[in-house]
Amino acid sequence: MSAFVTGLTRGGTAWTPKFVESIDQKQCIGCGRCFKVCGRDVLELIGITEDGDIVDAFDDEAEKKVMSVKTGANCVGCESCSKVCSKSCITNLPLAA
Repeated sequence: MSAFVTGLTRGGTAWTPKFVESIDQKQCIGCGRCFKVCGRDVLELIGITEDGDIVDAFDDEAEKKVMSVKTGANCVGCESCSKVCSKSCITNLPLAA
């Protein structure tokens, strides 16, 4: 059995944070709900061209806008991003201790 990083709530209850691992960009609709609930600068909106190249979200070449993990190291494991995602495209996993 693997041991995971755990934390304590203010009340002293133990919990296991699940950190953002990836975003399924084929499922993502780029609505930005996850971005709005995360105050840790973990996610960013990117653009994808018809050829699959990543560009600035507001580039004229962007065929589709999707979310991407920008700074995964800033994630605190609260899972708010996953909870607001209507397409269930965010994967969060516990971190091995």
